[in-house]
Amino acid sequence: MSLSADSIREELRAVKYPGFSRDIVSFGLIQDIHLHGDAIHVVLEHSIEDAGVLERIRRGAQAVLDGLAPGSAELEIRRKGGSTAQAAAQGRPGPGSQQTIPQRLAGIAHIVAVASAKGGVGKSTVATNLALALARSGKRVGLLDADVYGPSLPTMMGVGEKPVITEDRKMIPIERDGIKMISIGFLVPKDKAMIWRGPMVMGAVQQFLADCIWGELDVLVVDLPPGTGDAQLTLVQQVPLSGVVMVTTPQEVALIDVVRGIQMFEETNAPIIGVLENMSGFVCPSCGHEEDIFGKGGGRRTSERYGVPYLGSIPLDPAIRKSGDDGRPIVASHPDSAGARGFAEVADSVVRFLQARTPRRAS
Repeated sequence: MSLSADSIREELRAVKYPGFSRDIVSFGLIQDIHLHGDAIHVVLEHSIEDAGVLERIRRGAQAVLDGLAPGSAELEIRRKGGSTAQAAAQGRPGPGSQQTIPQRLAGIAHIVAVASAKGGVGKSTVATNLALALARSGKRVGLLDADVYGPSLPTMMGVGEKPVITEDRKMIPIERDGIKMISIGFLVPKDKAMIWRGPMVMGAVQQFLADCIWGELDVLVVDLPPGTGDAQLTLVQQVPLSGVVMVTTPQEVALIDVVRGIQMFEETNAPIIGVLENMSGFVCPSCGHEEDIFGKGGGRRTSERYGVPYLGSIPLDPAIRKSGDDGRPIVASHPDSAGARGFAEVADSVVRFLQARTPRRAS
């Protein structure tokens, strides 16, 4: 086999992070790969405190490399260092913490991302109502608003207070309607523009993951910003996602973008739970006539084309929009409405998907 840095990286994906279903490449541990003739030199950089975990990773990686280049493979182990700011940029807690991000999230059985590659498709509405529907089904649920540039959670959940910060600078999520929540919108003025470069966005997402006291959760729902950028890559590289819900609207311009999102998550080995078509059709409350304002069936066609489940459709309902604007999402304010029942069905599909997968911890 002809070796390249890419092919070596792919082979190293066979080495799992102990206790997780994700591999050491997805966790961002492999920093550099060098080829010198037939010799391989790989740099593995870590912030792992558990010597047993590190040794298992070392043995696994070395075995893979020895199989590729017997007698000519060198694995260099480096420990990450630097300031608190550098620690955040590298995806680990700052000084004083003895745990990596995956270890800090060990009390969370499943992490589910709600994503869209295009803005304006109602992703935050879906994430909020999905979290509420999961909570109503009896699950212990957290909701992380990872949209640093446009946080919607404070408005949609009607939350104005700031989270409590402990003496060791950990955040206690705010609880409302049975779910634990955190958002950059809880920490900055409502009208403040977040003019941040990529590393700052990544650092904020990592801090929400590592420095929040989430406790024991069945599901942590993460509302991602639109696109395929820093926040998305931070999440898939730093934590083992149980799955991703892709949100789209029926029109072609949205479907083109959702395809990009599916491809990005597949390339990073994040499983797709399914495609949800939002704003699917408008039913006139006066005459009952249904009008497909944004088209029809695009979400189902996209799911069939890429072989991922279709989670159903949510109608274009003014009550869903108004309830979010009023700070009481439709699942909380009108749990017996058609829209709330639609979100409950999506939540049921998510639960079935998660039950078919091995939890990140014992429930």
